[in-house]
Amino acid sequence: MTTGPGRISAHAESGPAHDPAVPALALRSITKSFGDFVALDDVDFDLRSGEVHALLGENGAGKSSLMNVAAGLYAADRGAIEIAGQTVSIRGPSDAQSLRIGMVHQHYKLVMPFNTVENILLANAAGGYRQSLQRVRELISEKADLVGFEVDLDKPVGALSIAEQQRVEILKVLVAGANIIILDEPTAVLTDEEGQRLLEAIRKLAESGCSVALVTHNLNESLMHSDRITVMRNGKVVDTVLPDAVTGPDLTRMIVGESIVEKRHLSTVTGKPRLTVRKVAARRADGLPVLSDLSFDVRSGEIYGIAGVGGNGQSELVEVLMGLLPPSEGHLYLDGPGDITLARSDERRRFGVACIPADRQGYALAGDLSVSDNYAIGGVLSGKYGSWMRLDRKTMTRATRSAVKKYDVQGVRSDGQRSALLSGGNAQKLVIAREFSGDPTVVIAHSPNRGLDVRASAAVHGHLLSARDAGAAVVLISEDLDEILLLSDRIGVMNSGTIVSEFDAPADRHDIGKAMVGHV
Repeated sequence: MTTGPGRISAHAESGPAHDPAVPALALRSITKSFGDFVALDDVDFDLRSGEVHALLGENGAGKSSLMNVAAGLYAADRGAIEIAGQTVSIRGPSDAQSLRIGMVHQHYKLVMPFNTVENILLANAAGGYRQSLQRVRELISEKADLVGFEVDLDKPVGALSIAEQQRVEILKVLVAGANIIILDEPTAVLTDEEGQRLLEAIRKLAESGCSVALVTHNLNESLMHSDRITVMRNGKVVDTVLPDAVTGPDLTRMIVGESIVEKRHLSTVTGKPRLTVRKVAARRADGLPVLSDLSFDVRSGEIYGIAGVGGNGQSELVEVLMGLLPPSEGHLYLDGPGDITLARSDERRRFGVACIPADRQGYALAGDLSVSDNYAIGGVLSGKYGSWMRLDRKTMTRATRSAVKKYDVQGVRSDGQRSALLSGGNAQKLVIAREFSGDPTVVIAHSPNRGLDVRASAAVHGHLLSARDAGAAVVLISEDLDEILLLSDRIGVMNSGTIVSEFDAPADRHDIGKAMVGHV
């Protein structure tokens, strides 16, 4: 039994019985072009019942485009879609939902003032409002128990964490009755711990009979948590392999066509402290203390890496450094201006402070604005492109084109293209191009490689090293210990809102790990 668009289904645990040798979902010879750009070139992909099938590839390789065809968001130019061996027509998302296909996108589609139940009700109404509300609440609890999710049903979604919002999106497709579930970069905006919990939930979904397509850049996730791995490059399938038959370097070569090995390059010349943080404390809006007696300094020409388990005050530290969260105690100093504790964000930017936030789409880019507008906004604020009343659009466009070329931002097909259409890695390159356009003296980078493929990650790391070698003081905050060890000249370990240990590079991984979990 299937359900029509907008109807509630009470059975997402397993699909209709069919020959296990027949894929639950099969995409046959799918071709899709956008103008002259061929996004998908005769692609075959299948998803078996009860499996987690990872889909790997560089940013822009065609992974999301292929899954958008399955979800009814794109119409293929050629090819066929099969469900349990039967050819089907998917003319839009409602057709996909009726075939029990659900997709959780990288950028969530939630109404922030509404609570969890109301958001899920929007996509799953049936009958009267009160009847639907009660039925949806019951189904949410049922599905949440199935995968081990904990979500506050009555709190506005905008007040939930990113991980909780993602659970709401997954519950939305489960309540709709989906047994073919597509997850697009589900761990890209999660901490390591949150990502691990989600991957465990994904395995429970597969064990319950669902088929899960996992679009990801993370090689370890694919090797440890999938049953099969398909690699795409330039809109084509390179191969489909078993995790036990390949290694990380094997997958890297398949993804980019070459080996990419990043090596540690320690700073050779460091200067005097450029950023100094002294005995800083801060509280969240609800009064909960998040930073306490936090002190460190960063010299020009060095990368100071801050390691730690997620949720120990890293995000709040970035907000304090950028002037978004005022400290309740302590001071911040910049070489030159001096005490900037009370300086506004725009003032700090004028002093040469640049920021690469962890959530680039939420905090660094305005997705509905053009690539040019997103790149040039800093110059607009400083008057570089004229006044607000009369912007010099031609100069903005020339500067953007130059930066796009210099920083290798792929996928920009017109001057007015919305930045939301860029892949994750190219969006990150655009952010870096803008932040580095003013030759910053201090760079704050929070999880800069999160959600990036191996080539894009290496490029981002190269830009951070270049900024350091040009004399900038770089603060690298990351839960990826490999990234910290690779790039940092000195390492501070953050635990419970303060720096508990410091290490000079090269540092011992075991010692850092002990400090991260509190055994100093």
